[in-house]
Parts: sequence; structure tokens; C-alpha cells
Amino acid sequence: MISTLAQLRALYAEPGERALRKQLDRLDIHGRRYVALAPFCVVASAGTGDALLDASPRGGEPGFIKTSDDGATLWLPDSGGNNRLDTLENLLRDPRISLIFMIPGVDETLRVNGTARLRDEPSFKDRFAHERQRPKLVIEVAVREAYLHCAKAFMRSRLWQARTAESRAALPSMNQMIHDQIGAGPVTESQAQMLERYRLQLEGERSPSI
Repeated sequence: MISTLAQLRALYAEPGERALRKQLDRLDIHGRRYVALAPFCVVASAGTGDALLDASPRGGEPGFIKTSDDGATLWLPDSGGNNRLDTLENLLRDPRISLIFMIPGVDETLRVNGTARLRDEPSFKDRFAHERQRPKLVIEVAVREAYLHCAKAFMRSRLWQARTAESRAALPSMNQMIHDQIGAGPVTESQAQMLERYRLQLEGERSPSI
């Protein structure tokens, strides 16, 4: 078992100069363009003490996350979800945040690390007044590190290649899995019915709610 840094480093070569130098302290023109094209990201946050880490998917139209002109700040609108608020509660306790941005069809990914504040002032929410849904709050990220990951992980996974897509039928419906997990009664909603319900909810988000 590996238990020391020396043991770990003995297994791997030293990182190349390029891998070290491409980490920036803000988003450059390429990083800002990547965020503007990304419809999806994963947000990682940490609670205090012995709390485990959380990673949460976030999605919207390309450019749903906005950047400052100097690339030092990101604004992520909080969309409606399950109201557990795992990420938001974590950020209140520990402001460290990490995001991985993805663009369908692009094998490179963008990682952004920084610190977050939860902003509910109208001036922040108004930035998203013309989006699908005016958020209750906005996660403001002070960018500390920005790093473009190479394509190898996505090339190995062939994630964007249609022939590797798994049929949804390979898994039970979402409702069946949750019913099994919590020991609920018979499933009363099919996968197709659930997706239609979600579609109607998302359509409802397009109507001004505030």
C-alpha cells in the first residue's frame, strides 16, 4: 500500500514543464471561450470536519455560467433541484470549490479551482434575468487555478462516440432503483412518465417566476 509521497512519486515520472506551466491563476481567452460553449459542468465541494466530499452535476444552455472580462470570476446560477442543498451548505462551511467543464464532442476538459460566495443580491440574480430561470442565488467563484486537461481520458472512454452509448434499458427505471433503495411500495411511474414530468417542469422554468 502506498502511504508516503516518496512511495507515490517513485511510481511515476516527474511532470513535464508544459503540464506545470499551463496552470493559470485566471481564465485566459481560451478558458473564457470554453466556459461560454460549455452546457455542463461538475461542481465539487467539501464540508467541514469528517464530512465527505460532494460532486454535483450542473447544466444549462451553453454559456449558462458567466465569466468576468478579466477571467478572475465565474458566476454560476443555482437552478432548481432536489432541495438537499449539499453543495450550497458545504460552501457556507468551506468556500473551496472545484469545477470541471465539458463540451459535447470536445475531448479536452477545463478544470477551475477557487473559492465561492453565495450571492442573493438582485444585481447578481439580474445577470441571469433572460435565462431559462431567474435563480434564487448565484455562486460567485473567485478563480485561483485554471487548467486545461488533455484529451486522453475522453479518448479512452470514447464518451462522445455514438456507437459507445449505452441503451437506457441496461438499467431499471430511476423510480425502480429509488424504490428498491428506500424500500418503497410498487413503482407507479415509468421512466417515460418521469422524463415527461421533468420536461414539463423544465418548460415551466421558462416562464418568469419572480
